[in-house]
Amino acid sequence: MLRNPNGLSYAVVALLAGNMFFDVLLGALELRFLFSDSAADHFDPAVFGAFDLNVAYSLAFTLYVATGIVFIVWFHRLRKNAEVWAGDLQSRKPGWAIGGWFIPLGNLWIPRGIAVDIWRASRWHPYAADGARELALLNAWWVCWAADMVLDRISAQLHKAADTADAYVTASVWTLAGYGLDIVAAVLAILFVRRLTSMQHTKATGMIPAAQ
Repeated sequence: MLRNPNGLSYAVVALLAGNMFFDVLLGALELRFLFSDSAADHFDPAVFGAFDLNVAYSLAFTLYVATGIVFIVWFHRLRKNAEVWAGDLQSRKPGWAIGGWFIPLGNLWIPRGIAVDIWRASRWHPYAADGARELALLNAWWVCWAADMVLDRISAQLHKAADTADAYVTASVWTLAGYGLDIVAAVLAILFVRRLTSMQHTKATGMIPAAQ
């Protein structure tokens, strides 16, 4: 049974936009610290003025978790729809569209394979060969997302181990790089979500598809 993913896709896009807002905000705070006198000797939260940094990080983390949950629900719904159109093209059961994200290391490649299966089932001719650069958007989003996850881990470890001003500055530079990559990944994710949702909507309603 087909289920409409449009509402979920709008929610995912809005949440991703919210994540980008916090990336810009927290990135600006990191830059303010790096170019302040405090960076020369020690980290001083007062450099951020009256803004409560802990609240900012808490809100950003909460939004990140909410985004992940809604995205996975959207992803699972599209996987279920793909089962209706081309179940034999799906290399994994629908449950993997949820569980695959939580397998250490496996989450760097399992969801991507599922996304490719969904994409093929959602296009007008599921059994046709992939077009030239057809999966370019999907692959670009996935590479940026996976790289961002790795960069975040490196940044977190550097912050955890930082015991000098120089070490903290180095960690902050990695964090800034992570914010930048996160923004790029979020933009690509929005394009991917809208594109794949549009493909399923077009197929479900029988509308003439745009060139793919």
